[in-house]
Amino acid sequence: MVTTAVRTTGQAVDVPEIADPSKVAPKDARELSKLFFDQLAVLAEGTPEYQYARNTLIEMNMSLVRYAAGRFRSRGQDEMEDIVQVGMIGLIKAIDRFELSREVEFTSFAVPYIVGEIKRFFRDTSWAVHVPRRLQEARVQLARANEELRSRLGRTPTTKELSELMSLPESEVVEAQLASNGYTSASLDATISGSEDGEGALADFIGDEDAALGLIEDFHALAPLIAELDERDRKIIHWRFVEELTQAQIGERLGVSQMHVSRLISRLLGRLREGMLSTV
Repeated sequence: MVTTAVRTTGQAVDVPEIADPSKVAPKDARELSKLFFDQLAVLAEGTPEYQYARNTLIEMNMSLVRYAAGRFRSRGQDEMEDIVQVGMIGLIKAIDRFELSREVEFTSFAVPYIVGEIKRFFRDTSWAVHVPRRLQEARVQLARANEELRSRLGRTPTTKELSELMSLPESEVVEAQLASNGYTSASLDATISGSEDGEGALADFIGDEDAALGLIEDFHALAPLIAELDERDRKIIHWRFVEELTQAQIGERLGVSQMHVSRLISRLLGRLREGMLSTV
């Protein structure tokens, strides 16, 4: 059965109607695709005839996606569905950009698009922690350089040796090595060996949160306030809270009474407290 579409020039074009394009054999799809691409070139975009031709091309060439996705079987069955879906995006991009005037088979044109889209998906989503793309690419280069030098030298290569082989500054090699740590992650509940009982969760081997870490922001806010004090007041703060002198000892150094030192410290603490609260 055929359906007739109309060229933008007004000339009629016969477009084959296929009941189930997804079941067309790859060999037949290769020949039929040429005809449908020829129709896309003359049909007005957005018309029902154009959409039919484009959708038929997509369904007929789904075997290309399955073929390209087969290269990534090692990723596991659960991930294959996502790989196929991403590959379909590559197929659609290839269809929208293909021109018969290229004089190249559509399969040869489409497969790199499909594989490229799948690899981009892995590059953007496989990292446990997001890192810049240049570091993701450097990680691949680093892995190859490591493998080559280990084989050649019979030992773990140095950063300098990696730098020379990769033609990168040592600082960038170190950055790539650090970024590699973000490629995979482990659950804190993962069972690992090494505990006294034989097994334990990863969280059991990680230190507790340091309560003093919460004071870091306070220290940063306090530093400029102390810097604004005059020299005597800074000495009083240092003697009392760093050297931990008593008020009497501070009084002896200043030549004043303990009571006067107490009032000075109260005034200074009030001033610093007010400054801290104003920055919140």
